Amino acid sequence: MTYITKPKVEHAGLTRNALGLSRRDYEGALSTLCAGCGHDSVTAAIVQACWELALPPHRVVKLSGIGCSSKTPAYFVSQAHGINTVHGRMPSVATGAAAANCNLHYLGVSGDGDSLSIGLGQFCHAMRRNVRMLYIIENNGVYGLTKGQFSASADIGSKAKKGEINMQPPIDPVLTALAAGATFVARSFSGDKAQLVPLIKAGLSHEGFALIDVLSPCVTFNDHEDSTKSYAFSRQFYHPAVHTDFVAPAEEIRAGYEQGDAMEVELHDGSHLALRKVETEYDPTDRDAAFVKISERMRAGEWLTGLLYVQTGREDMHGLNKTVREPLATLPFEDLCPGAEKLERTLARYR
Repeated sequence: MTYITKPKVEHAGLTRNALGLSRRDYEGALSTLCAGCGHDSVTAAIVQACWELALPPHRVVKLSGIGCSSKTPAYFVSQAHGINTVHGRMPSVATGAAAANCNLHYLGVSGDGDSLSIGLGQFCHAMRRNVRMLYIIENNGVYGLTKGQFSASADIGSKAKKGEINMQPPIDPVLTALAAGATFVARSFSGDKAQLVPLIKAGLSHEGFALIDVLSPCVTFNDHEDSTKSYAFSRQFYHPAVHTDFVAPAEEIRAGYEQGDAMEVELHDGSHLALRKVETEYDPTDRDAAFVKISERMRAGEWLTGLLYVQTGREDMHGLNKTVREPLATLPFEDLCPGAEKLERTLARYR
């Protein structure tokens, strides 16, 4: 993979966050993706979200698998820890990293092929375990690196650039996440930065597995008239479930929201999601209703976007397994290796 260093040029007037960092400090290498690729818009939204949250770059862990989407981590937060894994195996590496140190911010970027084909099993088990991470799927319905074959998310009847028609039913990541028990489920469009940035901020602040399925058109192989993952189709059938904003846990910010204007969902860390309702009957805390609403909109040929489901109060992977929350790297040696006698007593319990 080729990396092109982005010139580091700043001026004194750049706006800085609470850490004194500018947006430029959250950028990475120059993108080598096709001009106009939706994935680059996702990168810009990630940069903006990390900057607004004032995340220390060295406390961020970015992970990916294989595919066009998996090049994305090279393009943001260059000072973060980065792991580019084997095809479809990013969730297990993220699980291991989070097990060793739950005090970092884990951000995985995957694609519809990487997550819904070879990596589907690992994707489901990460949700089942409620690994604390933000998992972004850049969903374009094709395998871009291997010249545009249909992926597992391609819709029935969608036509490839070369003319073949897909007749296999798609695997929808949002419905899969609801069925697998994910505690934060959202969908957005790469061209809607106003919606995507708050969702990323909320996902990074959620104590558990947060999924954002981002419709991200492939301009080379899947942005034509008969594609259901094109820019034109996405804009025409773009149906927001709720208007979503993210409110950081600070009194002076929360005071600006009048009672009744927004529905607040409190996350484990005390921060809030402010959800401005478009449809008064939609409740993002009702998993069954969310499943029905998403399916209903899909049958109508529309993409339901925004925060679709959120669950608070459920323990993450460490809580479920009753494991130590202190990073293994900082545990004293006597705790990590208590000696042969204690090891023998532990082994005896399983004989």
